Amino acid sequence: MMTNLLFLMSLAVALFGYGATGSARSEPVALALAATLLALALMLRRPPVPRRPRRVERRGAILVDGSNIMHWKNDEPRLDTLKEVLRALREQGYEPGVVFDANAGYKLAGRYMDDGPLARALGLSEDQVLVVPKGEQADPFILRTARDLGIGVLSNDRFRDWAGDFPEVAQPGHVRRGGYRDGVLWLETAG
Repeated sequence: MMTNLLFLMSLAVALFGYGATGSARSEPVALALAATLLALALMLRRPPVPRRPRRVERRGAILVDGSNIMHWKNDEPRLDTLKEVLRALREQGYEPGVVFDANAGYKLAGRYMDDGPLARALGLSEDQVLVVPKGEQADPFILRTARDLGIGVLSNDRFRDWAGDFPEVAQPGHVRRGGYRDGVLWLETAG
């Protein structure tokens, strides 16, 4: 906007100066013409491309078997284990959703915990965490949801009891594994 105004004003001064002096060689006219050309050059140049902050490429959603993964370190139920896995997934560009069996809170904190407290403990929004109702198993819910959404599952459960109803568990990359080797987290998330 300012460049357009500079162009118009410079052009007006050059034309007025030329009309008054009858020569383009006078200093005021030459200066106004130079300003006009500079304004024109500024108007015609391409605007700089803004630098964007480095972003992680989003790979999409992944369904996390919270009750399985919380046991990955030393076979002890720990929320910190799950937090580390979720952090690694987000760093790789995944948007995790976590599903727990109803007894997860008892194993982690000695009391029942539903979606809200577990979501807060994990630093996730409540719509990213689900504790299945008492008396129901998380496995069929995880597999049905993954099928409906067309996403993968992160778990070391082989889901053999459910393979008849959910044959996709045998497809490479549908159920991805992970764990700890020498205390270092590894995730099979490519695919």
